[in-house]
Amino acid sequence: MSDIGEVCEPARARAGRSGGRSARVAMRAAPLADDVRPVRAGMPGGQYKPLTEAGIAQIHESALQALEEIGLSQAPPSGVEILTGAGAVLGDDGRIRFPRALVEDMLAVAARGITLHARDPKHDLHLSGSNVHFGTAGAAVHIVDPITLDYRESTAQDLYDAARLVDNLDNIHFYQRTMVCRDVVDNKEMDLNTLYGCLAGTRKHVGTSFSDPAHVADCFEMLYTVAGGEDKWRERPFVSNSNCFVVPPMKFAEESCITMEDCIRRGMPMLLLSAGQAGATAPAPIALTIVQAMAECLAGVVYVNAIKRGAPAIFGTWPFVSDLRTGAMSGGSAEQALLTAGCAQMHRFYDLPGGAASGISDSKLPDMQAGWEQGITNALAGLSGLNMCYEAVGMHASLLGFCLESLVLGDDLLGQAMRLVRGIDVTPDSTSIEAMKEVCLGGPGHYLGSDQTLKLMQTEYIYPKVGNRMSPKEWNEAGKPLLLDRAIARKNEILAKAGNVIDPEIDRAIRQRFNIYFK
Repeated sequence: MSDIGEVCEPARARAGRSGGRSARVAMRAAPLADDVRPVRAGMPGGQYKPLTEAGIAQIHESALQALEEIGLSQAPPSGVEILTGAGAVLGDDGRIRFPRALVEDMLAVAARGITLHARDPKHDLHLSGSNVHFGTAGAAVHIVDPITLDYRESTAQDLYDAARLVDNLDNIHFYQRTMVCRDVVDNKEMDLNTLYGCLAGTRKHVGTSFSDPAHVADCFEMLYTVAGGEDKWRERPFVSNSNCFVVPPMKFAEESCITMEDCIRRGMPMLLLSAGQAGATAPAPIALTIVQAMAECLAGVVYVNAIKRGAPAIFGTWPFVSDLRTGAMSGGSAEQALLTAGCAQMHRFYDLPGGAASGISDSKLPDMQAGWEQGITNALAGLSGLNMCYEAVGMHASLLGFCLESLVLGDDLLGQAMRLVRGIDVTPDSTSIEAMKEVCLGGPGHYLGSDQTLKLMQTEYIYPKVGNRMSPKEWNEAGKPLLLDRAIARKNEILAKAGNVIDPEIDRAIRQRFNIYFK
């Protein structure tokens, strides 16, 4: 049997009785205020910088050169009109090229310091500087069952369940659509169920996508209903559009562009998503992959601001990596971590709110491979100061599978990553030797019960919810619980309590108007 099988076999045997096991955990009487929690959304990163200043300047120059000399093809007629009206040039070859001055002018008016609103204001995301937020994303077509080791088609209920889990996991700061509702055959109904499944499951900021421009109007009707009217929506737009407006290399995606134009005019924040794959739809050199991503998203900045100056948009340079031996995607690789961190540096160079992929695993299950892949890529994304770290938890098989238990495990992982982002607090108080004097000069000779230790126990140290820090003796006495056992128990506990977060009257109205698949 493989290592995976050996790990999962005891879990299969124990899954039914794992919830009652004891565990040593840190407890507090009440939740800490946000300003003293050891980790929280929006802490500034930026400590890790894989690109030199000269490298940043060279990537920027090459991106501008690519826009001037290569340009992008296949813009829809409306896009051609918008872009040429702003100063872009339509060539005889049908490609739209972007003069350097136009790009620089649009960068000057692009939105900065934007807020992605949530239905609950305490979950608002403030995208400025190097503030870091972790969340989900993706379009997995399977649900991973870590007990049976099976992959099955994902459903609207699965998407709703994932949203409910995210609503109750502190270190996951937003919920962007994680999977495809394979049980919803009609594409329009799928877009509506995807949007509503997210909204019904969480009060945090939601990201979604639309498969056809014709579906946008009904989806906004749903949004206005949830918000309490169009005016309320425009005051606090709590959903962003994940928009693949380009098809790398250097082509516009016509239908996505039309959707983008409509959503911007309706006040929806935009994720300008360029998702080339190094060695396939993007160049093999990591630096040149970043160049292409920058060029494509800079074209998006021009596009957005030509529609509406200062419209909220996220610079979504989202390049992936290929395993060059096979051409398959390798989202959990060190090269992926470098790509993401390099993109984050470029976002700060442009002083634009930015997002990219982190946390993808190529492993099929929440095993050791998934742990190191998700840990490394998320840690480097956070340390690089990436504003929006998408696909950070739950994603397996290079985005083909999503695992609810992995989502729960990922909450612990992201807590550790955010603790790295916070760094070491060096203050007069934290470096004073008075505590050392009290302990060493006639004191007990240890710091376990000192006032300083007790004061900092909950405000400077973070503790895992499912991670196991028992001694071998305690672990044996507790029945040798496995990590997966505890993840299953926590998942079941959350889902047993988490309900629909939409007002019941609004929920009834939406279900009468639209065919909603989940319960």
